Amino acid sequence: MRRVRFHAYGGPEVLRVEEAAEPPVPGTGELLVRTEAIGVTLPCVRRTRGDGNGGGDPLPAMPGGEIAGTVVAVGPEVTGFAVGDRVTSLTLTGSYAELALAPAFLASHIPDGASAVEAVALVRSGQVALAALSTAAPQDGESVLITGAASATGHLAVQLAKLQGVPRVVAAVGSAAKAEFLYGLGADEVVTYDQDSWGEPADIVLDGVGGELLPRALAATAEGGRLIFFNSGGGTVPAYELLAGSKTVTGLTMRRFTTVHRERYEQHRAQLWELAGTGRLRAAVHAELPLAEAAKAHEIIEARANLGKVVLRP
Repeated sequence: MRRVRFHAYGGPEVLRVEEAAEPPVPGTGELLVRTEAIGVTLPCVRRTRGDGNGGGDPLPAMPGGEIAGTVVAVGPEVTGFAVGDRVTSLTLTGSYAELALAPAFLASHIPDGASAVEAVALVRSGQVALAALSTAAPQDGESVLITGAASATGHLAVQLAKLQGVPRVVAAVGSAAKAEFLYGLGADEVVTYDQDSWGEPADIVLDGVGGELLPRALAATAEGGRLIFFNSGGGTVPAYELLAGSKTVTGLTMRRFTTVHRERYEQHRAQLWELAGTGRLRAAVHAELPLAEAAKAHEIIEARANLGKVVLRP
């Protein structure tokens, strides 16, 4: 079984393609999936550098992320899935491999006629986007600004906000070269991070970048507005900005959301496939690369060059 691991923290160059002697064995509540598509995410890239949430993983480590493929084995106490089912799921570790373990509670079936690549591009990123929007709960007439708007999650959030009737959706990105892509998805305004002003503050800001950008995101939040923070980049919130502007910041993690709001999570999954099936929601795929080129996939993400999802194919 081929897999990609890293034995030291660092950039894309630390990723190594290896041959594992034995495939993983599904434990309680787990599925073993023969992967057909693997999603590359910014949190995964950050963890390879040892700066993800919770610090570095014990080495050697294998990136986690999103997978889609076919179930080849089912662990104890799993219900609702069987060998031969086509599924997509978040994997906490070990996703860059021909065979990967997936928690059954995070897995969902892929509809007939949908591809594994489509599933990886749509479901997890769409779930994050919908969770952020439902947490923000836009009211009539409220505006939304989205950082990382051309990312796998961001470009879906732009479309979903417009589908929910948000009258003004502002897409914030690192390069003006991404503007045409975002206007094509329905964005009303596109701003770049280096602009002195991001325009009129928005009632809601969805921040998928964090780090040094977090104070700018909070400054772009209107008085009495709310910022939903769902990234692994950390950052510092200026407390006086919260007080003076009567603003709120809410953290969002999908691990908690899927546990606490399980019914809503399932509703979102069905909604994503329905919207995609009718052509109202488009999950863009920036690149499909072979598993052996995982380092190149990380280079694309680190350069923030992607328009949509970057996918590895085993």
